[in-house]
Amino acid sequence: MTAQEPTAQGRRPVVVLVDGYTTGNYLPPAFARKGADVVHVQSTPELMTTMLAPDLGAYLANLVCDSPEETARQLAAYRPVAVVAGQEPGVPLADRLSELLGLPTNGSAQSAARRDKYEMIEALRRAGVRCAEQFRSGRPEELAEWAERRGEYPVVVKPLTSAAADGVAICRDAAEVRKAAEAVLATRTVFDEPNLEVLVQSYLVGEEYVVDTVSCEGRRYTCGVWQYRKKLIGTHNIYDYELVLDHQDPRVAELIAYMDTALRALGIVFGPTHAEVIITADGPALVEVGARLAGGMNPAYHDECLGANQADLTALAAVRPAEFLERYADRNFRKLRETWLYTTPTELDGVVDGYDQDVLAEIEGLETVRGLNVKIKEGGRIRPTVDLYTSSLRIFMAGDSAAQVERDYLHIQRIKDQVFRLR
Repeated sequence: MTAQEPTAQGRRPVVVLVDGYTTGNYLPPAFARKGADVVHVQSTPELMTTMLAPDLGAYLANLVCDSPEETARQLAAYRPVAVVAGQEPGVPLADRLSELLGLPTNGSAQSAARRDKYEMIEALRRAGVRCAEQFRSGRPEELAEWAERRGEYPVVVKPLTSAAADGVAICRDAAEVRKAAEAVLATRTVFDEPNLEVLVQSYLVGEEYVVDTVSCEGRRYTCGVWQYRKKLIGTHNIYDYELVLDHQDPRVAELIAYMDTALRALGIVFGPTHAEVIITADGPALVEVGARLAGGMNPAYHDECLGANQADLTALAAVRPAEFLERYADRNFRKLRETWLYTTPTELDGVVDGYDQDVLAEIEGLETVRGLNVKIKEGGRIRPTVDLYTSSLRIFMAGDSAAQVERDYLHIQRIKDQVFRLR
């Protein structure tokens, strides 16, 4: 069998991965560990250049989608057992292909609500699930007028279909709303999609959390619950670090119960999700949810700290659903280590000429550091951080106590910018 031939009947199971960008690159190895091969489907004529591209060498084949119907016909020859979205742009196509192939599916009827943040929140509202007030328009003046009529600031302005806090602004008056909306409409999303409309929402007051799950036949396993620590710089609430809550923390049960209602409202019964939720004075309320792996996915790290990881659980649910249901359905993670994911902000501005290897080695040698990703490539532009994509380093940290991790976090904070040599 060559790399381009369909798998013969009786051979290894095949899974279809749509748009395997960024952390989607963890899925082919995860499927391989479960004894499955993977076929990649590209939803766009050319690979998107705004994200880490899929390693196409990890797949049996790469199909460029002309139409869902024709792509499903081509995929049928591989006798796939599941279709999974590797990144958010692939969610609607994964929904439709799985539907056409008669495989486990979230269905296409609510695909828009799993990509468009306005439709997402409206789906929750229709189901009676607590959520933000909101309005969308392609005209900045209309967005500012809605905020003025509502009469309660701050409000949040954001693109409809982006991610990683791209274009998100916390606005304190109508002028800031107009300015933020104009900025969104003048740019494209991190997925290289045009911004034709802008969303403005009520500001949810409270602490923000992440809830990561994997579902199979409508029953989910909660992979982790993390609490965000962010810093407000101007109108941008930027990522700093996130830490795992203890599995016995009462907030965990409250957040999981809320997300169960949100997943039902959005029709998510299969595959991974990465949700951001704020616990307000009235209880949890969804910020947004992506039907894909978490951006901070690192399988070995999550195995050490949480006892399992979202990539391997996604593969298990797809390839051996009965085993997933028996071992993981309706259960939750256990916190095994003090766990922080530090995404370093920066005020640097320039072109990266290289890295100080001694500083990188110093960070990697710290007792609690389990991994380090340098996010700005040599020759790339480093800018002051305004969202997740403009942060400079991602550092995976784990220790025996919060004090131990915080000690190393503060040390990294002092030297993080020394990693980069600028032209």
